[in-house]
Amino acid sequence: MEEVTTLSLSEVSEATDTTQARSEVLIGGNLTGIIIPGKVLEAAIKVDARRYLLFVTDDVVFEDMLTLLLLDLSQGVVEELTIGGAYTSGHFEALKVSPHSASFCFIGDTTWRVKVSTSPNFKLPFSDPRGVSRPMGLRKYIDISANPAPARADGRR
Repeated sequence: MEEVTTLSLSEVSEATDTTQARSEVLIGGNLTGIIIPGKVLEAAIKVDARRYLLFVTDDVVFEDMLTLLLLDLSQGVVEELTIGGAYTSGHFEALKVSPHSASFCFIGDTTWRVKVSTSPNFKLPFSDPRGVSRPMGLRKYIDISANPAPARADGRR
């Protein structure tokens, strides 16, 4: 995996009270036809020859949510997960990319680590760290962990 700067976003529709903004992914300034939720591309990682891991926010003050998207150039969005919640504030920073994983900070003093597998793994319900949400399903490519565990609303871990 390696961080890349050749990806960008072009906003297709603004956020509303009930929906996220939507943007088209551009690679090297060329339209891909891949539409994703989100407005601000915080970072992009090239996973392999055809897959990218995007870190996207909506630019909403005091309710920051970080969306991680696994893109396949031939299939579009393969997987999506979100970190954050109502009335939480976070800032994406300290991205470190290694050959098999990436780590970053978002919301509080938590360091998040993601790994992307080449084939889907079985997903157990409620196995993600607190603050992570993803659509229902039985498979996942993105494995995510948090250290230390994110605090609950009452401040406990």
